[in-house]
Amino acid sequence: QEDLPALLVQDNPDHEELLRRAFSDSGAPVALSVARHGEEALDYLFRRGEYKDVGRSPRPRLILLDLRLPRVDGLEVLGEIKSSPDLCAIPTVVLTTSESEHDVTRACAQHANSYLVKPVEFDRFEALIGSLESYWLSLNRQPGDGGRRAV
Repeated sequence: QEDLPALLVQDNPDHEELLRRAFSDSGAPVALSVARHGEEALDYLFRRGEYKDVGRSPRPRLILLDLRLPRVDGLEVLGEIKSSPDLCAIPTVVLTTSESEHDVTRACAQHANSYLVKPVEFDRFEALIGSLESYWLSLNRQPGDGGRRAV
């Protein structure tokens, strides 16, 4: 089974490492690319600058998006994704530490596919990532799957 491309938009290297470890521990077949700020995420997704080469920017099957990002914030990135005919069908999951009702409302208004708050405890974080991977990358059908089914 080939690894499924996913894009993590996260400026905190500790959170990135936790996510990599959680995917690894779950045995998830994920090829994770990382954008460290909102501007880099948009360059990656719209294949601009250093990401013009399709080999450097495989179309992700899942985008994991933090809200608090340098340069361009996560809500603006989300708005750009969901207003693009080429990107809007990609499941975009807000994965953040913010429990603010205001942030949840704003993310939903921008058509986030899901809003998840990162648990502090690693075992709970790992369980969350396992569920996220199972649903969005294994069970969920997307355009272009060609009838591919998990299991």
